[in-house]
Amino acid sequence: MSQPRSQYKNILCVRADNMGDVLMSAPAMRALKQTFQCRITLLTSKMGALIAPFVPEVDDTLVCDIPWVKAVEAQDGKAALQLVQQIQAGKFDCAVIFNVYSQSALPAATLLYMAGVPVRLAYSRENPYGLLTHWVPDQEPYQLIRHQVERDLALVAYIGAATRDEKLAITYSKECLLRTQQKVLKKTGVGPGNRYLVIHPGVSELKREYPADKWATAVAGLHNATGLPVLISGSVADSPLAEKIIAEAGVGCYSLAGHLTIEEWIALIAGAALVVSVNTATVHVAAAVQTPVVVLYALTNPQHTPWLVQNTILPYSVKKDMKSRNEVIRYVDEEMFAEEVPLPTPDKIITAVQALLRQPTSGTVSRSILFRYTAPATGFARLN
Repeated sequence: MSQPRSQYKNILCVRADNMGDVLMSAPAMRALKQTFQCRITLLTSKMGALIAPFVPEVDDTLVCDIPWVKAVEAQDGKAALQLVQQIQAGKFDCAVIFNVYSQSALPAATLLYMAGVPVRLAYSRENPYGLLTHWVPDQEPYQLIRHQVERDLALVAYIGAATRDEKLAITYSKECLLRTQQKVLKKTGVGPGNRYLVIHPGVSELKREYPADKWATAVAGLHNATGLPVLISGSVADSPLAEKIIAEAGVGCYSLAGHLTIEEWIALIAGAALVVSVNTATVHVAAAVQTPVVVLYALTNPQHTPWLVQNTILPYSVKKDMKSRNEVIRYVDEEMFAEEVPLPTPDKIITAVQALLRQPTSGTVSRSILFRYTAPATGFARLN
């Protein structure tokens, strides 16, 4: 028998993917914290751990690139055994496994079972028997598809956790804001109080890539159409792409790729008039700081669109030779994305940015869902 809810004071949340995934699980972690007045430890990947210090719901972090989630360096069996020991040492009284519908929660459930965590909650398509104490049968994607935030909130609701605040949230310090403003001024000449656009062209997966020459055309057009400087963000690895875009785009475009810390990057996005990105963590950071976003949305995961922020979604198809071999993802792709959707043109990006900049920034923002599952008989319905 599981512990009474009042004893859920030390909860382990498993979200072993990337930064954007961690951010989308934050409202569910907030629900746990507000309902149980508990301490939250996040088990995540090295990439996910980069954003964790700025997620207010997270009190502590365990970091491991576990082998059943895509990572730069998957760990060996010895690392998994060490992770079990770390989990045991944490003396957690409850663990919640967050995942996308195309992932199995059972490998993580096995670790938690081995570590002796008494309450283990997750979605599972298969019957987990003793691996989970609280099993939520996974109906996605065959019966419905929800936004990832909704999926995670529905999971924790199974043990009575709820919150009225479903927005994404992220923090940065005043000191960081000042450092960021100084770096931006030095690198670009854009001073505090000046409006600017942020472009984030880098991708974690090549199938989401938008061509550099089209980025350059869009950037030049955005500067000419809006009169605003365009700042390119990204990691050190994104620097060559940023420099190539600048070389083709000309004046009014500046690269900050590789020059900002994660916290400074958050502050940069928070200060922007608008962000343009592919569907990566940048989109979810923008949502967390309420910066309007235009997202070039490679049709991979329909449940990861911008959440509760002003946005425009410009979808496009993934090349056939880059489509996933995961059978669940292939099912969704065949049901939803059979029709070829071309890359958005630079002109379409410019038009979307201009329209979004004209919208008032106050007021209620509706949930953004690109596709919704209607019923087995009629399939998926495209909403926009």
